[in-house]
Amino acid sequence: MRIPFAQIDAFADTPFGGNQAAVMPLSAWLDDAVLLNIAQENNLSETAFIVASDEEGVDFDLRWFTPGAEVALCGHATLASGHFVLSSDTALNRVRFRTQQAGMLEVARAGSGYTLELPAWGPSPKEIPEIVAALNIESPVETLWHDKGYALVIVEEESVVRDLKPDFAALAAFPIVAIVAARGQATDIVSRVFTPYYAINEDPVTGAAHAVMVPYWAKTLGNSFTAYQASARGGKLTCRLEGDRVVLGGSCVTTIEGTFLLP
Repeated sequence: MRIPFAQIDAFADTPFGGNQAAVMPLSAWLDDAVLLNIAQENNLSETAFIVASDEEGVDFDLRWFTPGAEVALCGHATLASGHFVLSSDTALNRVRFRTQQAGMLEVARAGSGYTLELPAWGPSPKEIPEIVAALNIESPVETLWHDKGYALVIVEEESVVRDLKPDFAALAAFPIVAIVAARGQATDIVSRVFTPYYAINEDPVTGAAHAVMVPYWAKTLGNSFTAYQASARGGKLTCRLEGDRVVLGGSCVTTIEGTFLLP
């Protein structure tokens, strides 16, 4: 079986930035074990699989796999999937994806880039001392939780975010996405995201984490602000809260196109 394959840097204006995702269109769903094996072979933070739909209001069904597991929501691979579809058909202005756990998601053209619409997963305050300890954070300002498996830890300064050295072995015991964030200097907020349970110690740029962060920060920053994820690759995002939706802005760059050969 030959499966089209594209590797795309999402939330990036030039190659080698943002977060890498593989996008692979299928004619029909393969077994979950095969999808996971393909994601492990790709060895990227996410592989997005899309299947065209004939249903009204749905363009594609979409699922995401890390090398370790399927995830409930992945923003950067959704943005990459939108870029893949819209780059292939210049007559389209937007594309709608149906997902299993995050509902309907949309990617639309916006100037030279795109907007990505995600659910607003506002977190609630919660004590998470074991996670804070695994992150090697001594005095968090606030800790929050979302039931989809997102821990949000607010710290006092950007330097704490940038200098953080988590205990990845300890953090891998928790089936979570761990987000550490603070007010930024060049952008309104700065964050880093850690996902060792899913076989990725640090995720370079994470749209889903901003689906959790934006509702939190909107309470103090207003409904529109800028963000930077301070990983080694780094990525800038524009963020907007619209009711129960988070709208992120960013660009994509396709770096590899080819064919995946499945025996």
